Amino acid sequence: MRILVIEDEPLLGAAVQERVQHAGHTVDWFTTLEDARAALAAVQYECLVLDLGLPDGSGRTLLREIRQTSSPLSILITTAEDQISDRIAGLSDGADDYLAKPYDLDELIARIAAVGRRYRPLIDNRLVVGESEIDLERKRLTRNGEIIDLTAREWTLVELLARRPGAICSRQKIEEALYNLEEEVGSNTVEVFVSRVRKKLGADVIRTVRGRGYYLQQPQTA
Repeated sequence: MRILVIEDEPLLGAAVQERVQHAGHTVDWFTTLEDARAALAAVQYECLVLDLGLPDGSGRTLLREIRQTSSPLSILITTAEDQISDRIAGLSDGADDYLAKPYDLDELIARIAAVGRRYRPLIDNRLVVGESEIDLERKRLTRNGEIIDLTAREWTLVELLARRPGAICSRQKIEEALYNLEEEVGSNTVEVFVSRVRKKLGADVIRTVRGRGYYLQQPQTA
């Protein structure tokens, strides 16, 4: 998933970014509402991890703004405001989950996965494509019954295409999924990752539509 983290505590923000990246997600981390709005305007995120007490206002304001739109963004609040009334207020404003500080980073990863599942397209979690099986729930790829090792970014590419098999995914969308805003993306980066994944899944699994992007061939449900 492409995840936006808004957290103004430097040590916590850095720890969250590192742990979420380690879990295989692409992460942008900012500390203010102003930066959050700019990031949301520039990138299509799937999940927002939102602190409420920010230097330039309450994260609850941003939460309300997002829920007044048709955005399917999943939102997880993290805050030191842990009274029952605070939780009820956050959930009433449209948050999908609420995690009180201090929290365990592994629990945060589990909560992100849980809220993310609510917004995924209704597809089977296991897809058979050619000689390969893609297990979206376990984040596992097998080919001819053998588990194939993928890097975090290779899996991100596979998952992105597998969520909508047969649908064309643009180069820009793939770049956004693979890299955060602070990283520089090379001109042939997408082609390199597609080539790597094709070697592991099979040459015909990912198809190219010249000038438009890539798609995963229609699978048989496992």
